[in-house]
This record gives sequence, C-alpha cells and structure tokens, in this order.
Amino acid sequence: MPIEKAVILSAGKGSRLLPLTAERPKCLIDLNGRSLLEWQLDALQGAGVDDIVVVTGFAEETVAEVAARRIGVRTLFNPFYHVADNLGSVWMARAELDRDTLLLNGDTLISPRLLARVLEASLGPIAVTVDEKESYDADDMKVLRDGDRLRRIGKALEAGQYNAESIGLIAFRGEGPRLFADQVERMMRQPDGTRRWYLRAIDALAQAGADVRTVSIRGEEWQEVDFPEDVESAKALTARWASVIPAKAGIPS
Repeated sequence: MPIEKAVILSAGKGSRLLPLTAERPKCLIDLNGRSLLEWQLDALQGAGVDDIVVVTGFAEETVAEVAARRIGVRTLFNPFYHVADNLGSVWMARAELDRDTLLLNGDTLISPRLLARVLEASLGPIAVTVDEKESYDADDMKVLRDGDRLRRIGKALEAGQYNAESIGLIAFRGEGPRLFADQVERMMRQPDGTRRWYLRAIDALAQAGADVRTVSIRGEEWQEVDFPEDVESAKALTARWASVIPAKAGIPS
C-alpha cells in the first residue's frame, strides 16, 4: 500500500539563520519564488501524499496561511515549541500517527526521485532515510547500520560508530506508527523529555530490538537548511528543480 499521509515538523524559528528568520520561520524562507515548505508540499503532493499535517510553532499564523492554500494540508500548533525540542512536536502530533505515515523535518528539501525511492522501499515498520559521504561533522545526525538494519542513531556517536547520516525523513508502515508513538509517549513522561530529539526515540527502539531499517538515497539530491551557507545551496538546488517539480498551489474550494 502506498503512503498517503505525512507529518512535517515546522515549529522551530531557525535561530541560526537570523536575521533572515527574525519575523518568519525557517520553513518560509524564499527559495526561487517558493518557500521551503512549498517545495516540500509540491514534492509530497506530486507523489500522491494527499493528507499532510504541518506542525507549527513560531509565527504559526503565517505558516497556516500557506497551508490553507493547499487542498489536504492542515496545521497543528505546538504551544511548547519555544521550550521543547522536536520530540515535543512529535508528541503533539502523536494522534496523527494513525496509519502509514512519512515524518519529514521542516528544514529538509527532498527531490521527487529521492521521495520515490523512499516510497518504493518497503522495508518493515520503520525505515530511516540515510545518505553516505566521505566525512561527517558534529552537526550530522549519524547512523550506524548493519546491512540495512539501523543499530544506532545520534549526533554524538563516536568515530567508527557510524557509516551514514539521517536526512530527516522516516517512513512508518504497519505497526511502525504505533511503536514510534508509544516510545515518544514514554520519553515525554521522563523529566528530560522536552529536551530530546525525536530520533532518540528511534535510537531507543533500535537498541531494544525493534525492526528499524534504513533506506539509502545515495546519489539523490537533498538539502538541509540550517545555516546561512545552506540557504545559498538550497537556492542553487531549487533553481535546478524549478522545471522538474511543478508548483501545486491548489486552493480549497
């Protein structure tokens, strides 16, 4: 069965991009005439993902205005965005994990080809999209794989303990959404829950023996937008995509 639902985590302000994000969230940065969020929506809707929930926080009214122009796109406000990390955003959206679902970081640009590879790779209940490169830096979300099985995931993995990086896109199928939502619930009940990334939940599941797989998209185009230099790279990338990813600004009737 195809995945027809997605949750996009777009609650953060993007303080590392100030002053660009002083009044608008990172997901609304303009990239060749479309916001980062609109590029994501165009890719997802073009692949048949027609039920999309955008978790908002900073400047949520402006994000809601963009979402309202799209058929099948809804927003969910996270009132804890300024005091909690993204595990809190997933916790707010846990009821939306009610069927096969894609989870996408709000700062990750993905190409249609990349998305197609993820959707076609039915590899169990939880599949983390990963890329491979020659070297990794402190900000990369590192992944240790054994074949396609995920063993560990985290930024603090030491040298020799990783062989890929997460790009910020996960596919949940079958029992995967429930497994993930239950783990998020357990972690949010801990004293440090609001200070955790949601990928800590994936790491905990993998260490507990859950069937967590990886999908390599090596060679495909994507871009995380986190630092000023990323914005320039994203503009160059979306300039190439402009003729490949048509805008789908559907207006609700």
